[in-house]
Amino acid sequence: MIKTLDKLMPIKHVISFNKLLTHYEEIEKGDDAFLSARASHILKSQEPFPELRDGFTDVSLLLKHRDIIKKILQDTFSEVLTGNEIKVASLPYNNVIFNSSKRFQNILRDAGEDYEPSISNIDNGNDYIMACIVILNFYYGYNLDFRKPFFYNIPDKNGVMHHYRILYNADFLELLPTEKAKEITRKDVDELLANPDNVALWMEKIPPESFISKGFVISNMFDVTTEHSISQIKSQLIASDKRGNENFIDNLQEIFRSFFRLPDIEVGFVVYNSRDNQLEPVYGKNVKSFILNGMRSAECKDILCEESYSKLLNENSYFTIPNLEEYNKATNGAAPYEVLNKQGVKSVIFAPIASEGELLGVLEVVSNKKNVLNGVNANRLDDIMPFIVSAVVRSKNEEENYIDAIIQNECTSVHSSVYWRFREEAKFFIKDQLEGLQPSFKEITFKDVFPLYGQIDIKDSSKARNIAIQKDLLIQLTQISKVLENTWEKYKLPVYEELLFRVTNHLDSIKEMLYTNSEQSIFDFVQDEIVPVFNHIKSLDKDLEKKVLKYESGIDLETNSYYDHRKQYDNSVTLINKKLASVLDKKQVEAQEMFPHYFERYKTDGVEHNMYVGASISEGKEYNHIYLNNLRLWQLQVMCEMENKHYQLKKELPVPLDAASLILVHNSSLSIRFRMDEKKFDVDGTYNARYEVIKKRIDKSYIKGTNERLTQTGKISIVYSQKKDELEYLRYIKFLKSKGYFTDKVEIVDLEGLQGVSGLKAIRAEILYKTDKSSKKTYTYADLMEELKE
Repeated sequence: MIKTLDKLMPIKHVISFNKLLTHYEEIEKGDDAFLSARASHILKSQEPFPELRDGFTDVSLLLKHRDIIKKILQDTFSEVLTGNEIKVASLPYNNVIFNSSKRFQNILRDAGEDYEPSISNIDNGNDYIMACIVILNFYYGYNLDFRKPFFYNIPDKNGVMHHYRILYNADFLELLPTEKAKEITRKDVDELLANPDNVALWMEKIPPESFISKGFVISNMFDVTTEHSISQIKSQLIASDKRGNENFIDNLQEIFRSFFRLPDIEVGFVVYNSRDNQLEPVYGKNVKSFILNGMRSAECKDILCEESYSKLLNENSYFTIPNLEEYNKATNGAAPYEVLNKQGVKSVIFAPIASEGELLGVLEVVSNKKNVLNGVNANRLDDIMPFIVSAVVRSKNEEENYIDAIIQNECTSVHSSVYWRFREEAKFFIKDQLEGLQPSFKEITFKDVFPLYGQIDIKDSSKARNIAIQKDLLIQLTQISKVLENTWEKYKLPVYEELLFRVTNHLDSIKEMLYTNSEQSIFDFVQDEIVPVFNHIKSLDKDLEKKVLKYESGIDLETNSYYDHRKQYDNSVTLINKKLASVLDKKQVEAQEMFPHYFERYKTDGVEHNMYVGASISEGKEYNHIYLNNLRLWQLQVMCEMENKHYQLKKELPVPLDAASLILVHNSSLSIRFRMDEKKFDVDGTYNARYEVIKKRIDKSYIKGTNERLTQTGKISIVYSQKKDELEYLRYIKFLKSKGYFTDKVEIVDLEGLQGVSGLKAIRAEILYKTDKSSKKTYTYADLMEELKE
C-alpha cells in the first residue's frame, strides 16, 4: 500500500506531521486538563523521532514509525468511527497511503491480498498540471477552478467493482518554494490556461520540484458506486455504433453488476413489434435476449404469461420473478418459465422500455440465483430507465433514417409488384456499361392499367388545427398578460402598460377567429418584444422571476411556444394515421396474394392510397377483368373496416377527430410512368392527367345546387362518371350490406363541376359500425356517437 515517491512533479512531497504537532502544542497550553495531558503525551512520544516533525521522503520510515504515527493521528482517526468511515492518511494526488480506518482496511482485504489501490482518473501529465494549479492558487494567489473529482475503483469480495470518491482535507499541509521557483505573471497564467494539455509549457513555467509540500492530507472517501454506474450507463448509451461494438454488452454487463452490486447478473434486450404484437431480437454484436433465447420472433401472448403481458404491454411496469421454481408451481408452467429454465435462470426482472405509453422493447435482467432479483431492487431501475428509453428512441430514429437512406440510394421507392421490371432495365444498364457504351436507365412505363384511389380524410382538419393553435396562443398570451400586470402594478413604468396593451390587442384579435398570419405575428411579437423584457424582469425582481419562470415552464423547447393543444392534435392525427395505415398495410398483403398490383399509400391528414392493376404489371400471370372487380370490392370492404378502426380509436384520442371516406372510380385504363427525378410513379399523357386533377379536387366538391360537401362522416362517397360503374358499386354495397357493413340508406347525387371536369356523380352509403371486434351489434354513425359519449 505504501509506494515510493518517484514521480516527476512540480511539488516535492515531504512527509511531515509538523502542523498537526504544532496544533497539539497549542492544546497542551490550553485550560482543559484532560486534553492538555493527552496532547502532552503525544508530543513526548514524538520527541525521540525529530524526523517526524522535520519531514522525510524515505517512505520506509512510515513502516518503521508506524506505531507512533498511529498515536499522533489517533484524534483524526476516531476509534469510535473507524468501522464506518472510509478514511486514509496520504499524499495528495498520489498513491502513497498510510494509517487507514478499519473500514478501508476491510475494503482492501475483500479486494484481495495483492490488490493495490490507485487513483483511477489521473495520469502523469494530468497530475503534474493539477499540482501546478494548486501552486498558482495557494502560493501565487490566482483563483483558478481546479476542482475535479478523483476516484478509487476497488472490487468487493464477489468481484463487483465499487467506486469511491476522494475528498482531500489539506489542513496539515504546508506549501514552500525552493530556489527553482519562478515569478509568475498574469501573462504567464493566461498562456498556461490557453494550453491546458501542454505539459512541457507548464514544466517551463513551474519547474519540477520548485515547491515543497510538507505534511500530509486526510483522504475521506464515499461509496458512489450507484451514481458512477448511472453515469457510465448514460455514457455507454450515448456512444455511437453500439450495435457494431463487440464490447458494448460486456461493458454494460459490468456496469449493471456494479449498479445492483450483484456479481452474477446478466442483461438482455428484446424489441417489441407493435404491428404484429410480437417480440423480436436486437440485431447487434453479442446482444442476446433471454425471453427469445435464439428465436427470430415470438408472439407476445405465446411467450409471456397473462400477468407479464398486462404489466409490460398495458401498464408499462416492471414484472419480476424472484423464484422461477415457485413461479412454475404457482402458474402450472406458464410462459416464460420453460425458456428461462433452460438457460439456468432462477430470478429475473423484465423492465418495459416505453415512450409516451408506447412499448418499444424490454430490458431483461437475469440471475442464476433465486431471490437475488426481486420487486424491491427492481425499483432501482427507476434511476436509469429514462436514459435507456431515450437511447432506444434515438437508436430507433437513427435506424429508420439509415433504412430510408439505403432504400432511397439503392432501390428508390420500388414496390415489390414492379421490382421485376426494374431488374430487367438494370440488366440492360449493366450490359451497355460492359460494352463500353454510355449507360442510362431507361424510363419504365406500364400501359393499360386500371387505377383505384381511396382516402380516409380527417374531417375539418384545418379547423381543428386552427382551434388547437388558437387555444395555445390564448393560454400563452393570458400568462404573459398576468406577468405584465404584476410588473406594471409593482413598478408603474409606462412601457409595461404599453406592452400589456399590445398583448391585450393580440388576445382580442384571436378570441373569435384565428387569421392566417396570426400565429406567426404573435410568435414574432413574443420573441422580439416579450422575451427580452421577461429576461430583464427575471434579473430585476425575485418575486417576478418566479412568475416568469412559471410562464416559461409551459413553453415547448422545440417550438419555443405553448404547444399543449397542438401537440394533442398532432398526436391524434399521428395515432389515426398509424392505426389506419396498419389496417391497410395488413390487408394489402392479402390483396397482393389475390393478384399482384402496384400499391402506394401515404399519410397526410388521414391516409390515401393508389393502386394500379393490369396485364403489364402482373409478371407471368394472366390478367382478367375480374381481378379489377375483385380489387374494387376489396377496397370498399377495407375502407369500411378502416372506418370502424377509426371510431374504435376515437374515444382514446387526445382530440376526438372525425373522418370521412372517399373512393374514386375510373372506368378506363391509362398508363403510368416512373419519374426518375421524383422516384415515383405518375400517370402518363395529357388525357390521363384529368384523372390526377379529379383526385386532387374531388374531396372538396359539393352536391350540385347545394352548399353541402360531398364527404360526410358516417358515409362512404364513391365518385364515378359511368352508369355501369354505378350499377357495379350498387351491387357491392348490397352484398356488403348483407354482411353488416352498410345500412339501407344509400343515395345517388350529382356533383358540381370541377375546373375542366363535369358530369361526375356519387353514391353515398351509410356505414354500420361495431364497437369492438367480437361484438355482432352494429351502429349507425349517430348511434355510435351516443355510444362513445357514455
